[in-house]
Amino acid sequence: MKISVIGCGYLGAVHAASMAELGHDVVGIDVDQPKIAALQDAKAPFYEPGFEELLGRSLASGRLRFSTDMADARDAVLHFVCVGTPQKRGEYAADMRYVESAVESLLEALKPGDLVAGKSTVPVGTAARLAELVEGKVPGAMLAWNPEFLREGFAVQDTLHPDRLVYGLPADGNGERARAMLDEVYASIVATGTPQVITDYATAEMVKTAANSFLATKISFINAMAELCEATGADVKQLADAIGHDDRIGRKFLNAGLGFGGGCLPKDIRAFMARAGELGADQALTFLREVDNINMRRRIRMVELAREVCDGSLLGKRVAVLGAAFKPDSDDIRDSPALNVAAQLQLQGAVVQVTDPAAGENIKRSWPQLDVVDTPEEAAKGADAVLLLTEWKQYRELDPVAFGKIVKQKRVLDGRNALDRDSWTDAGWTYRALGRRAG
Repeated sequence: MKISVIGCGYLGAVHAASMAELGHDVVGIDVDQPKIAALQDAKAPFYEPGFEELLGRSLASGRLRFSTDMADARDAVLHFVCVGTPQKRGEYAADMRYVESAVESLLEALKPGDLVAGKSTVPVGTAARLAELVEGKVPGAMLAWNPEFLREGFAVQDTLHPDRLVYGLPADGNGERARAMLDEVYASIVATGTPQVITDYATAEMVKTAANSFLATKISFINAMAELCEATGADVKQLADAIGHDDRIGRKFLNAGLGFGGGCLPKDIRAFMARAGELGADQALTFLREVDNINMRRRIRMVELAREVCDGSLLGKRVAVLGAAFKPDSDDIRDSPALNVAAQLQLQGAVVQVTDPAAGENIKRSWPQLDVVDTPEEAAKGADAVLLLTEWKQYRELDPVAFGKIVKQKRVLDGRNALDRDSWTDAGWTYRALGRRAG
């Protein structure tokens, strides 16, 4: 099938290369000329395991190309809209300008019988409004909503081997035709028995925001328990292990620590609250405000804990921050809890050195006030405290004995409950973590 992918950021670039991998003829379109040039040259503009190899294969096959000209979408019969929906400045609501602009630009390339498939995370009601625009301007063209469920660090796997496919289809006679086109695109995925949810626009739009809201709630729940554990002397890791054995609860997303960040969970739950308010159903999601508050309090508590460990004052203390991306296996620093903590430590007088295996260049561009070094050993040289704030594998596997010879004071703060406390304390380190007794 001939496909266009509108928007070649994180979602769109991975989707375009993956669709070519599935055998389709794909053109990726974006207004960002440097990004398109990099992609066309098989250079990934972001860090994602396995993506650059996939990109290279797809380009070499001749089934993938990139362009800044929307006219290049005219040969396609299915058009995926993958542009971002960031949080509006000064508001909780999602900024829909990019989605609307992408669809309006696409109208010039649409033909009767074409299908526009939205993948962007949008407020409920968006698809119905855009469907009217598409069908009104290009009679015979259709719109479906096909939300994405990518996890950064696993984006290639999640695109080629998703755990479900959700189709929000038009309610008129075009629904079956739209489904048939999506089934054709995902034929190899459908053939493996991947579950399909065939539904209406509104439900499809809500699936992603509801899923992210649930995950955010689960993370904030265990972090609220961490606050109680600190007050009572209980151990939040053992608590999570115990309740996680209940298969109704499960252990995933019950890792207490610094909380969530990134480009999805924070802005999605806020946009969900904002849209509920617009619909007069704001009371249904008031709990998400506390979910957000708990999450942000973790950052404040980590700074307080660092101050406690550093004898009550951060002034002049050397602090090593291991990890800056909002999660491991990513270079994404949007709303990164680690960087927020690092900046606060610096504001309170600490001499902070930050390191991250993938996000260094992004930090230098977006947080020029922070001192970035290449390795954990460089960051920790002469440090009064070491903070693990993003749980990269290479940090989890550090040798506490060898690492202890670099620092000035053997004090480690495990912001992700990711280290083996016993091995660090056996090596002479003072170990602190959110929701756990001092070791």
